[in-house]
Amino acid sequence: MAGRDFSNIRVIRAAVVRQKDGPLNIEKLYMKGPRDDEAVVRTVATGVCHTDISMLHSWDETDGPQVLGHEGAGIIEEAGRNVKSFRPGDHVILSFQSCGVCAGCKSGRPSQCRRFYELNFGFRRVDGTNGLAASGVSGHFFGQSSFATYMLATERNMVKISKALPLALLAPLGCGIQAGAGAVMNQLKIRKKESMAVFGTGAVGLAAVMAGRMTGAAPVIAVDIKTARLKLALEMGATHIVDSRKSDVAAAIRKIAPDGVDYSLETTGRPPIMQLAVDMLKKGGTAAYFTGGFPDLVPRGRKAVSVIAGDAVPQKFIPRMILWYKAGKFPFDRMIQFYDFRQINRAVKDSLQGKTVKPVLLFDGKTPR
Repeated sequence: MAGRDFSNIRVIRAAVVRQKDGPLNIEKLYMKGPRDDEAVVRTVATGVCHTDISMLHSWDETDGPQVLGHEGAGIIEEAGRNVKSFRPGDHVILSFQSCGVCAGCKSGRPSQCRRFYELNFGFRRVDGTNGLAASGVSGHFFGQSSFATYMLATERNMVKISKALPLALLAPLGCGIQAGAGAVMNQLKIRKKESMAVFGTGAVGLAAVMAGRMTGAAPVIAVDIKTARLKLALEMGATHIVDSRKSDVAAAIRKIAPDGVDYSLETTGRPPIMQLAVDMLKKGGTAAYFTGGFPDLVPRGRKAVSVIAGDAVPQKFIPRMILWYKAGKFPFDRMIQFYDFRQINRAVKDSLQGKTVKPVLLFDGKTPR
C-alpha cells in the first residue's frame, strides 16, 4: 500500500465476500471519506436481504472481494460540506442509491434512475471510485455496504428519523419491506375489494400482505411451503392461505377466486411459480415480479411488470411505513429476529432454511425494545 494517500482514513470492520457461498469473514478494512457529498454513518443495525444472499451465491473470483449489505441504519458521525439536509448525530435509515439528475430522478421516481443498476450493483461511486480501495475491497453496494461498522452514504439514500424511534428495529424498511408494500401501494395501486395472490411469504411477500390488508383488498391469498410463515401471513392480513406442498395451487386459488385474481405478486423467482402467477390472473389482471425475470408466456389480456424498490421515494415512503407501524397497522416487527453482527453467517443460514423471515444484525449488542 506504499504511495497511497491515507488522509481521511477510518478503520472499520466489515464482513467480506471472498468465496462463492461464503462464509463471510469479518475483517479490518480502511475506508476513505466522506467526500463533500457524503456522510459517514456508524452502523447500528442492518437487515439481511435475499438480494445479499443471491449476490453471495453468484459471486465469482473475477468480482474480487466485496462488502454487501443494503438495509442499514445508523447514526451520522461526519458529513461532507455539501450535505445540507443532514448533520452529525442524526439517526438515519439507508435505502437504494440514485443519481438525482436523470429524467427518472427529476420526475420523482428514483427507482427508475437511469443509472440504478450501476449505482446499486456496481460497487462504486457515481464517479467510479471506491471508498474501500485502500483495502483492495469493493464497497458502495446500494450506496452503503451495510455489512460493516461504518458506511458511506449520500443525501439521495438516507432517510432521517426521530431519535426517539427504535433505530435497529426500523433498519429493514429500506429494501425488501419497502419493495413489497410499495408494489401494492405505489406501483399496482391495489384498491378495496380487488383480489391479490402473493407467492412466497418472506419479508417481501408479508409486507405485500400487510399492505393489501390496509388497502382493503379481498381476497388476499398467500402461497408458500412453510407452515409457520403461512400462519404468520394469516395473522398479518391474508384472508386465505395455500400450502403448495399439500395442495394443487391453481385449483386452490380457483376455488377462492373462480375467475382468477386481479393481481399476483411473485417473490420466489422459481420459473414454475412465475408462470403460475400470471396464469392465475383474471382477464385484465397484472402480475408483479420482484426477482428480475418474467414467465415464458403471458396470456393475452394480462400484464406482467417488474418491481424495482416498490416504485418508492424512500424519504416519503419509509416515514409512511413507520406511521403505519406506530398505528398498529403494519406489524413488520413480527417477522424480525436479531443477531449479533458476528453471527452473520448463522443469520444467512437461518434465512435460507426458512427459520427466520427477516434477520437483522446488531452492531452494539443491544436488542431494541
